[in-house]
Amino acid sequence: MRPFTPMLATLTREVPSGPEWVFEEKYDGIRALAIRQRGGTRLYSRSLRDITADFAEVARDVAALPGQELVLDGELVALDRHNVSRFQLFQRRGEEGVRLRYAVFDLLEARGQRLFSRPLHERRAALEALVPRGESLLLLSRRVPGDGEKAYARARAKGWEGVIAKNTRSTYEPGVRSRDWLKVKVRKESEFVIGGYTPPEGARTEFGALLVGLYDGDRLRYTGKVGTGFTAKTLRELGAKLRRLRTETSPFDPAPRLRDATWVRPELVAQIAFHEWTADGKLRQPAFLGLREDKDPRECRWSERET
Repeated sequence: MRPFTPMLATLTREVPSGPEWVFEEKYDGIRALAIRQRGGTRLYSRSLRDITADFAEVARDVAALPGQELVLDGELVALDRHNVSRFQLFQRRGEEGVRLRYAVFDLLEARGQRLFSRPLHERRAALEALVPRGESLLLLSRRVPGDGEKAYARARAKGWEGVIAKNTRSTYEPGVRSRDWLKVKVRKESEFVIGGYTPPEGARTEFGALLVGLYDGDRLRYTGKVGTGFTAKTLRELGAKLRRLRTETSPFDPAPRLRDATWVRPELVAQIAFHEWTADGKLRQPAFLGLREDKDPRECRWSERET
């Protein structure tokens, strides 16, 4: 099977209710498809980039599952000591105390059969029979019992990013942002396009703050400066990437009035945590969590921003 764009959830503020809905933990990681064929096992990001070499140990565990051809959908996550996924931990994976897992939530091909048209409850049952519980890096996505309000309350108490509500009768629609899957966030985090940076001050090296924005139609709308959340390693690595993207012209329309700003081509996407939006559409208390190499900058839309 060729890699395909995965099915996407629609962001909503209200948790749905009704017997047709089930609730899962919303993981804070990198979406990934695992495709096992006779020629081997490959992992693909949401943008269809082959990321197998970066997560070879996960591909190994997928390859070890029983059966032949296999397609899984899930999220690559880094877990803290409380088993909570944190995107910023991806910058530190491999360090002591940071555990990489592949949280699997859908099974789309197994035993020679494609399962896209089968209802979610059947796909989930087959997935639960397939994925082992134990030392494997594969983690069956966590279901939350009870109704939506209880699920959301548990997510808040546990510090999860949020919950995903899924219609048990839903089929799998590649590339579709469906209302059969709804995401309700607890933590305010989202993706923003990097369009420039300010010079460093004091002991800081490389840059002071990132200048970020969202696409509003065809124009990149400036949404603020992000000056916290960077480690020394992040500053070095991100600084090197930014230098290669420098340009004379601001990618923002209109350009913010900032003295000594350095502009870059809008090719990098950052995951940003923030407290809220200001009245004039700027981020309040933003903090850098990491780069999103699985997201296209054009996917970062003002119309789809988290409020």
